[in-house]
Amino acid sequence: MSDGTIEWITVPSPLPTGPLTVGVTGLGVAAVHFTPESVPEGGPRCAEPRRVAAVIEQFAEYFAGQRRELALPLDWRLAGGPHQVVLATLHRTVPYGETITYGRLAQRSGVFESVAESPGLAARAVGQMMGANPLPVLVPCHRVVASVGLGGFGNGRVGLDVKRWLLTLEGWLAPTLDWDGPS
Repeated sequence: MSDGTIEWITVPSPLPTGPLTVGVTGLGVAAVHFTPESVPEGGPRCAEPRRVAAVIEQFAEYFAGQRRELALPLDWRLAGGPHQVVLATLHRTVPYGETITYGRLAQRSGVFESVAESPGLAARAVGQMMGANPLPVLVPCHRVVASVGLGGFGNGRVGLDVKRWLLTLEGWLAPTLDWDGPS
C-alpha cells in the first residue's frame, strides 16, 4: 500500500448505525465512516491481512469494553490547520470516560485568539470541527459536549444515539433499560 491511497475495511460494530467503514493508508487510519454511503464508490479494499486484523480487533475490544484506547496510528491528511490542532488536542487531552465542553476545547487548543471575547463563536466553531472530524471514535468527538447537555453529533437523531452509546460504554452516561452494550 502506498502512503497516498486510502483503502477501506468494514468493521463490525454494535453502534446504532451498524458496521463502520475505516479508511487506512500506509501511515495509519485516515477516516472512519458510520455509513457506507460516505465511502467513495469503488474505493479499494484493504488487502493486508495484518492491518485488517489489527483494525477489526482493536475496535472489537473497544466496543466490548476491553480496551480504553485505540492504539492505531493516525493519518491526519483529511484534517489540516486549525481543525487538526483542535482534533489533536482532543485526542491527546481527553481520555476515555471523560468529556470536555466545546468552549473549553476551544480554549485548550489555543487556536482561537478571541475565545475570551467571543466564547460562543469559538464553541460553535469547535462544534463544526467536531462535525467534520474524519476520525470519529479514534479522535473522540463524542466526548465533546455542550455546556448544558450532550450537544450534537452528525446524522441527527441516529448520530445522537451513537454519541449516547459511546458515552455509556465509557461510563460517562448511566446505562438505560435498553442498553445493548457490554455490562
